[in-house]
Amino acid sequence: MGLFSFLKSQLLKNIDWTDASTNTIVYKYPMEGREIMIGSKLTVRESQVAIFMVKGKIADVFTPGIHKLIVNNLPILSSLLAWPRGFKSPFTADVFFINTKQFTNQKWGTTNPIVMRDKDFGSIRIKSYGSFAFKVADPQIFLKEIFGTNSTFSTENIVNYLKSMLVAGISDTIAESKISALDLACNLLEFNKVAKEQINHQFQAIGLDLSNLIIENISFPEQVEKAIDTQTSMGVMKNNMDTYIKYKSAEAIGDAAKNPGMAGLGSQLGTGMAIGDIIRDSLKSGTKQEQSNESQDEGNVKYCPECGAKNPKKAKFCVECGASLKKQVPTCPECGIEVSSRTKFCPECGAKIKK
Repeated sequence: MGLFSFLKSQLLKNIDWTDASTNTIVYKYPMEGREIMIGSKLTVRESQVAIFMVKGKIADVFTPGIHKLIVNNLPILSSLLAWPRGFKSPFTADVFFINTKQFTNQKWGTTNPIVMRDKDFGSIRIKSYGSFAFKVADPQIFLKEIFGTNSTFSTENIVNYLKSMLVAGISDTIAESKISALDLACNLLEFNKVAKEQINHQFQAIGLDLSNLIIENISFPEQVEKAIDTQTSMGVMKNNMDTYIKYKSAEAIGDAAKNPGMAGLGSQLGTGMAIGDIIRDSLKSGTKQEQSNESQDEGNVKYCPECGAKNPKKAKFCVECGASLKKQVPTCPECGIEVSSRTKFCPECGAKIKK
């Protein structure tokens, strides 16, 4: 190969990068002593940004599209190299392609438990895991703060660092929110949003954006999980605690009655008495409830003076015979409630109804 052919091969006319991987964040175009010709073509694909760096300083930045490298399109680089107007000679610069797509499904988890102070259980240790997604939001800041001048930079080079930021951020968010363990376990979706907003400020400081954060699970010590289960059960039963107590009492009595021997005989006698007490108390409770309901019903109805049928208190005509209810309706002389014309004794106070 002649000298002219050699020199021609060292001059770059087309610069582009096709990402064949799924985890490359920054790719440094291989110059290998070659120079870039004025008028060369630079191709920047979607989800890419190209940055020219000269003398260790960031120069011009190119967004997606096809760019012709001329002096007018390289204002910062022209200034750094002090190019005269109409400059046409080849030049040397480092070209970096930054991948701005989202890098998803990055797993994270707590290596050591997070200590949190809970209002119900005191100081407890929790573990958590999930996934997150991030992307380069400001390529220039990312190059300055993280990348430097390496040849390539992939997700493996930074994920461990980001995981540490996530765990520290989640720990701070839990401490600042003072949320209880019960609320935390039941509101993971809402906590995801709060934690993401808090942690994203740290990502932005290095030119990244935390595009998604998922806390898949938060696990508690076994003692705390049992306490949560017990509290949940009590919450379910609180509206019918009387029934729950009676059920547990009957269950315990039944177990005691299974004991053999004389002790078992005593248990069986005691069992019969206890069950009788439970049934009697239950019947009393039911009777009082029925009487209360009947009293309320009596106060909300009025009787037809013709057929004696019950009618709603605001009814104007009898639902049975159609008679007008505006006629004089018998009332109790003692308590004054309306009664049927066939009633002999007041259902409320027991007084005799005089015809």
